[in-house]
Amino acid sequence: MIQFSSRVAEEHFRRLVHRGDPLDVFPTGVARLNETRFCVPAHWPRAHRFFAPVGGSHQDPLLIAETMRQAAMLVCHAELGVPLGDAFVMWELNYATAAEHLVLGEEPWDVVVEVTCSDIRRRGSSLRSMRVDFVIRRDGGVLATCGSRISCTSAAAYHRLRGSRGPVSVPLIPALAPHTAGRTAERDVVLGPAEGPGRWPLRLDTGHPTLFGRPNDHVPGILLLEAARQAANATVPGFLPVTVRSDFLRYVELDRPCRVEARPAPGGVFVRAEQDGDTVFTCALGGPA
Repeated sequence: MIQFSSRVAEEHFRRLVHRGDPLDVFPTGVARLNETRFCVPAHWPRAHRFFAPVGGSHQDPLLIAETMRQAAMLVCHAELGVPLGDAFVMWELNYATAAEHLVLGEEPWDVVVEVTCSDIRRRGSSLRSMRVDFVIRRDGGVLATCGSRISCTSAAAYHRLRGSRGPVSVPLIPALAPHTAGRTAERDVVLGPAEGPGRWPLRLDTGHPTLFGRPNDHVPGILLLEAARQAANATVPGFLPVTVRSDFLRYVELDRPCRVEARPAPGGVFVRAEQDGDTVFTCALGGPA
């Protein structure tokens, strides 16, 4: 088991999960079970500054998505030999849970993430892509089942792909009313005021401590998932996304307008994001049965 117990080790651990602030780090270690299976213990705070309780009674379901992302990166760096400078893209992210599994209660939120890697493709000795499936357990029971598809790109190849793109200054547009977006603080709102029925501009605050906790040359995937959740809440007030099926179709650029559209769908809400006339992200969110 790899764990952190000193300040130096903690700083290194934050790099392994691509987070700059310890408040945003959820895994606490990683252990290899066999060549393709790993165990990642994690701790969820009861009152995170961004992944805050929903309605004061349930853990934020997007903690599942962020824990998936961090666990996948931790396994890649710590166990599969991916250099720290390499870039990751998560092309698909899906999870399923139930509202009763997320009730806050009084007990600590310690979870165990079982990580299984398959369809592993390498270029030479370098990891190129793979499927990653997860089972998140709490108190021995299954809290969520999850799946994803990721790719890895070396620092040199990423530079060739993205050229001179880097963090840019983005004008901060007005925010959709926080209560409409399902948030309590305007800073956490990632949609602007509606431009028409079921249509909003993406709102980017590149100074946000969690969503932009490290330099980025494109819109982070977790921000797109949050945009989908907020659009769903604006469509169905009080919406709790207990299932998510999302596809990240291409990089969403920081310096070009992006529009988010939502419509009711059987059992939930369907959301798509568009940039430069192309669909760049889709997400089907399901509510409690």
